[in-house]
Formats: sequence, structure tokens, C-alpha cells
Amino acid sequence: MASTYVNDLRLNELGTGDGSGTWGTTTNTNLELIAEGLSFGTEGITTNADTHTSTIADGATDPVRSMFVKYTGTLDSACTITIAPNTVSRVHFIENGTSGSQNIIIKQGSGATITIPPGDVKCVYLDGAGSGAAVVDAFASLSVVDLKVQDDLTVTDDASVGGLLKVTGDADADDLTGDSATGRLTIGAGEDLNLYHGGTNSYIVNDTGDLNIDTAGDIILDADGSQIYLKNGGTTLFTFQLDSTPEIDVVGNFIIDCSGTIELDATGDITLDASADIVLDAAGGNVEFHDAATVQLTLDMDGTAGAQVLQLRVNGDDLVFKQYDGTEVMKITDEVVVEVSNDITVAGRASSHVTTDNDGSFDLAVGNDFKCTPSGNFTLTFTNAAAGQSGNIILINSGGHTVSAHADVAINADTLTALTTAGTYALAYYCSAASGNNTITVAATGALT
Repeated sequence: MASTYVNDLRLNELGTGDGSGTWGTTTNTNLELIAEGLSFGTEGITTNADTHTSTIADGATDPVRSMFVKYTGTLDSACTITIAPNTVSRVHFIENGTSGSQNIIIKQGSGATITIPPGDVKCVYLDGAGSGAAVVDAFASLSVVDLKVQDDLTVTDDASVGGLLKVTGDADADDLTGDSATGRLTIGAGEDLNLYHGGTNSYIVNDTGDLNIDTAGDIILDADGSQIYLKNGGTTLFTFQLDSTPEIDVVGNFIIDCSGTIELDATGDITLDASADIVLDAAGGNVEFHDAATVQLTLDMDGTAGAQVLQLRVNGDDLVFKQYDGTEVMKITDEVVVEVSNDITVAGRASSHVTTDNDGSFDLAVGNDFKCTPSGNFTLTFTNAAAGQSGNIILINSGGHTVSAHADVAINADTLTALTTAGTYALAYYCSAASGNNTITVAATGALT
């Protein structure tokens, strides 16, 4: 019977009666090939080849029979290596020792393949399934109890640690480095971001640019020490006092600069206490004060540079000004009436609008002061009077028209007669009541020259 080589190491299996006088030699060769199957071997690939076939020799020494095989040569593209025969089932350690920075792809049949980057070693097994044979990563889901790495550890995909991760030396993952001597974890090619513990305090430091915190949820600052400080160059400018009565303390100016609407909405008091200015800068033009989300007061800053108009807009109620103790000093009612609780002192000039009314009937709801140039006889009449209202009238009676007085008007009879004479007169009036006979007192000068 002829010899066969159907085993996974391609050893010579003598048939019955074969090898007469040579079986010892054959057996010794098989023993050497078994040892070779546990050894290290190298095989060169033709320069710049895209494909390569490694066939384990039948009953003769062959580098691919070795458990650890290193492929060498120079490549300018990835090379697919087929290990034959496709019926061999075994474990291989394969190293990509080629130059040219190209991958090698290990296959056996039409099944799965394994890619090995340059300089890397993979442990694979050949399933020997014939034409559909596959190459499988033997360590794809390797489970070990303790793994000790004496030099670099590179993770090209996710790393999941179920227990304690302890780094006693330096850690380097591209732009992530750890320094056991200083206790620092640095991130970035230029070591821009530093995380470290300084004995008592912990620090996050960016020496080169901005530090951005971006989250889809909330940002929670929980300080059991009750203080959160915002500093500039080590100088505290802003302090959040977190105790039974939270406070915000500002050093210098406190500027709120917003391109839209600024809303202050609180169920209790809002107190702004600063050692310097408090500046509200709203490019949108409005600063609103809410009560239970309803706008109650709006500071409306309309206009252009050099012609600003500040408006206080109240939601359907009176605008009341009070002293700190609650004493009301002035009110602007919803009917646009200004009420002052005490004296008004004007240091400079006080002037009012002069209304021209030539029919001799003066509407006191329009204003206090009037100018009248009648074109015929008229009755001196006042409408819409308010108790306590007073004012002046310039009467230009150039036509000498007869002047009579309404029943509400109290005026000296001789004075009234004198107004009929052509001339210009100054009249002063005072309303003792809103209506009624003789409730509006009028005095007049003689004709003015």
C-alpha cells in the first residue's frame, strides 16, 4: 500500500508492508517534522506580489509547517496568502514581517480571512474545511485571569474594564498620556488638557485654549464646601454662595450681555448686590420682569445711538414708585395720570404746552394754558375741569368782541365788562371743583400794551 499524507502535519503514513528497510528513516523524518511543527519558520514573499501560496510539503521540511511563521519580503500593496492544503486543521502564530507598510491577508479556502497589519502577530486557526475553509482569529475573544504587559499596550478599538484600572507606569494612547511620577493625565498632541490631583485639591487645566463642556443633559456642580468660584488669572471675580440662602458675589462690574430677551422669573425675591455697577446690556432692546411667567414690567430700550428712548411698560396696571419703607411717592395710573404724594420742586424751568382755542370754550383735559383770538362774541366756558387745576389764558380781543361768562365761572363784573374793550389780556383761572356754579375763579389784567 502506498504512503499517505492526510494528517494535519503532512507526515508520511506508511502503508501496510511499505518502507521495507527504510521505515526507520521515515519514522525519524516524521519525528523531526513533528518537532518542526512546534518551531519557528520564515518564508519570503516575492517582491511586490499581490498573492502568495504557502503549501505545507508532504513528508519534507517546510517553514509553513512551523507553529510560528514569519513572512518577509517587500510589498507595495496588500498581499493575500493562501495556506494549502485546504484540509489542514491547525493553530498558527503568523507575523507580518514584510517591509513596505502593507497588510497581509491569510486565507485557506473561500471562507473567512484574517488581515495582519505590518509588524503585527496574530494567533489564528485553520478549520481545514476544504474548498470553503476559513481562517479564524483564535484570540478574538480571549479570556485571561491576569494579563501582564511588559512594554507598550495598544488598543485600536474599544476597551472595557469591569474592575479597577490601575496604571503604575506611564500611559500613552496617541494623544492620551499618563505620568505616574507627577500623577497627571494629559490629553492632546500638545498635552493641552491636564487632569491631576495635587494632594488635597484636584485640577482640570487647559494651558493653550478654551475648555468646553457640552452635554445633552444637565451640568451639575455639587460643592459640599458651599462655594463655587469663577476666577480670572487666579483672581476671584464671581462667587456662588451655596448655603441656606444662596448668594452670587461679584467683584467689579457685573454685565449681562444678551442678544435677545432677558427674563428674571422667581417665586421669591431677586436681589442684585454689587460693589460696583450692574449693567444690563440687551441687544434685543427689552429687559422683562415676570411674575409666574407673565410679563409685568418691561424696560424697552428703543431708538438709535445718540437718540435712545427708555420706556417702562406695565402690563395693564399702575406704575407706582415707592420709598424703601413702602411709602408711595409717585404713581402713573393706567389712565396716564401722574400723581405725586408731596411737594414738587423744580430747580430749573417748568413749562407747559399752550393750546390755541379761539372759540372761548377751553377743554381743560387738553392742557392748562391757552391762547385765544376770538372772531366774534363768545361765552367764557371751561369743560372737563379737575379740582385743583389752574392755568393761564392769553386773550387777544383785537375786535372788541363781547365776552360773557358761563354759570360755572366766577369773575368780577367790571373785569368782565373791561374784556370787551379791544386789546390783549392775561387771564388766570383756578378750579375749586370739577363742576358747579362759580367753581372756576377767573382773574384778568387790564389791557396790555
